[in-house]
Amino acid sequence: MIRLRPLSVRVRLTLWYTAVLMAILLVTSGLSYSLLRSGLIHDLDASLLAVGQVIGDTGYPGPGTSLDPGPESLLREILGPDFYDKLFQLVDPEGHPGARSTHLRETLPLSAKARANAARGARTFETVRLSTGERARLLTLPIHRGGRLVQLVQVGIPLDRAERTLGRYVETLLVLVPLGLALAAAGGTVIARGALRPVDTMSRTARRITGEDLHERIPPRGTGDELDHLAGTLNAMLARLEDAFEQMRRFTADAAHELRTPLTALRGGIEVALRGERSAEEYRRVLQSSLEDVVRLIRLAEDLLLLSRVSGGAPLPRAPVALEPLLGEVCSIAAQIGSERGVAVRLAESAPATVMGDALALRRALMKLVENAVAYTPAGGKVELALRCEAGWASLAVSDTGAGMEPADLERIFEPFVRLEAARVRDTGGAGLGLAIARSIVAAHGGTLGAVSTPGAGSTFTIRLPLA
Repeated sequence: MIRLRPLSVRVRLTLWYTAVLMAILLVTSGLSYSLLRSGLIHDLDASLLAVGQVIGDTGYPGPGTSLDPGPESLLREILGPDFYDKLFQLVDPEGHPGARSTHLRETLPLSAKARANAARGARTFETVRLSTGERARLLTLPIHRGGRLVQLVQVGIPLDRAERTLGRYVETLLVLVPLGLALAAAGGTVIARGALRPVDTMSRTARRITGEDLHERIPPRGTGDELDHLAGTLNAMLARLEDAFEQMRRFTADAAHELRTPLTALRGGIEVALRGERSAEEYRRVLQSSLEDVVRLIRLAEDLLLLSRVSGGAPLPRAPVALEPLLGEVCSIAAQIGSERGVAVRLAESAPATVMGDALALRRALMKLVENAVAYTPAGGKVELALRCEAGWASLAVSDTGAGMEPADLERIFEPFVRLEAARVRDTGGAGLGLAIARSIVAAHGGTLGAVSTPGAGSTFTIRLPLA
């Protein structure tokens, strides 16, 4: 089966333009023809009425007589050129023909409608066909004397000239309409090509752009029209793609670096252990160190997998989650971790709140915040947890008395593998994925995660989730 190639936008625009113009021309031609025909008939009727009134006012003799050259010459002098193509006759009230014009070879027909209208004193215009087969426009005009009908004046004019005029007009339309359509199609093609030329330029530019040169942009024309808007939209999309590619490259490089560190340590320990004979205790220490590196690798792999799944838009289970008991459980675990580091962890405020989401994911996000707060708070400091409800939102806040951060760093810390200098000095063995994972989980629940911090005074991380 042969598959037809779809028409281009340029061709479709030209065809639509030509089709619409053809419809307009056909409607306009039909209306103009009707108006011309109506105007011609109206002019003929006015001329017939003028002749009929003049004939009726001259008072010609009754039935059985014909017009003398003298009176007919008088009509020619009165009516001028309008008289020459007119045919007329006089008819008595009973319908018997009387005097008529010298060049009328047969009597004009008198219809029943015309006689009935004449009896009521009304004139009648009608189109009739003469015995010669010729079509004519006919006026039947009643003449009253002393309040009674004395004569009927019939005036006719052949329609051949009017029909020839209409025929020539139709022939003109048959030539001009196709010619106009052809010219319009040619002009439409030129206009469509010119209008779509910037789109072709954009397409060629977009085809040249690859993952290695996403910095290129489509130059706007500066006209401020829809094509400039399209160029701006494409440039914005390219900027987002460039940012996404850059983040992916940076993420890949950082992930490789974080994976290489424990793998290098693991390999180095094993190689040292294999260089010579070791005691059982020394082998045990090597295995213990290797196990710690393996655990770190597993945790890093799990964090990477979770971040990829949540950031990629994978759907999370949805069920009602009561935040108050979840917060109490996290606070209990954090208190045990904090006691080992000399950091006090307490629940400052709590309120009943229920949200829709995945309890395990939300618990993990909250634990990431609490673990960070405990890890970067010096001994003797404290960490406070709070749960509040306000305006349809539940707010989970984790505050610490750590070193704090500069305002410029408050957004960077949520990027994967970003660790500030203060965090590197106080190394906790993390890879810098905790906050990125927490924000991705919160975003997947339709919430937000933000931070406020004062250098040297501590930080507060706040999760806001819509209430169920």
